Amino acid sequence: MPRQEEIRAGAGFGRGALSDAMKMRMRRYGLLGAALVALGIAGHLAPGRAQGEVKPPAPAVEPDRPSVERRLVSVRTLIESSSAAREIEASANPDAIARRNQARQTARLASVALEGGDLKSAGSLLEEAARLLIGAARLARGERSREDSDQREVSRRMESARALLAAQRRISAEKPAAGTAELATKVETLLDEAKAHAEAHRYAAARPLVEQAYLMAKASVSAMRGGDTLVRSLNFASKEEEYHYEIDRNDTHRMLVTLLVQRKGTEGPQVRDAVERAQGLRGEAEASAERRDFVEAIRLLEESTRELVRAIRGAGVYIPG
Repeated sequence: MPRQEEIRAGAGFGRGALSDAMKMRMRRYGLLGAALVALGIAGHLAPGRAQGEVKPPAPAVEPDRPSVERRLVSVRTLIESSSAAREIEASANPDAIARRNQARQTARLASVALEGGDLKSAGSLLEEAARLLIGAARLARGERSREDSDQREVSRRMESARALLAAQRRISAEKPAAGTAELATKVETLLDEAKAHAEAHRYAAARPLVEQAYLMAKASVSAMRGGDTLVRSLNFASKEEEYHYEIDRNDTHRMLVTLLVQRKGTEGPQVRDAVERAQGLRGEAEASAERRDFVEAIRLLEESTRELVRAIRGAGVYIPG
């Protein structure tokens, strides 16, 4: 049939010769859109092309059984043994694991479609299975990123704790004080336990251990500034600067008390009473600081910190102070 007659035949919508596919196109695109599809024009008019020049549509490629079978093997490998699959398993991300299971189920449905000879459906299902698995891998990578962040946080805190422990040992070597050697041993033990958890990627278990080690070492070093424990003295530019130093010391001891009580699971009356006295003295110190009476504020803060030292000892950890 000449090309012009083909077009006329394809455009003869009123003659009862419409295929089911054409009826669907009419419902989807409307009469004009279906006519353009029938004429091979829709989607093929290039910008700047003369209206009479029509690019013929590319012929649809029907999937064949061997190619779908190869695709099924490839998708199964992607789901079960690829690097993306291993990444999902390592992440333990429940959303990623659930999406991988969806990919498995979709691949099974594709296999059923293939066995039934529905190659087109099988191909579509395999594409969906691959998309699900890739999405699961992206979720897993997000989880691994958080794990990497946890690892860096624990590593930095551990490094700081070890630096403070080294300082505590140097200071106590200058003039030994009661309990400093035992405290250093406890800090070292905590850091070793935290390191073992971190190496096994158990960062939630490592974090409180390394935090306790850090606070214990910091509290010990800061306590050595008083009395004759520390040979060299700290020099402050002003009483206000010294006040802020004492605030930091007080905060360190308060955090250590809280962490010890949380780990122990109970708060005895001795600890509770000491904490309450410390809180009262801290409030008075802050009120004095608001009046710019930093000398009185420092004195009250030092008393507050001494109460917190009693609370820490009552919780089972001896620190100087």
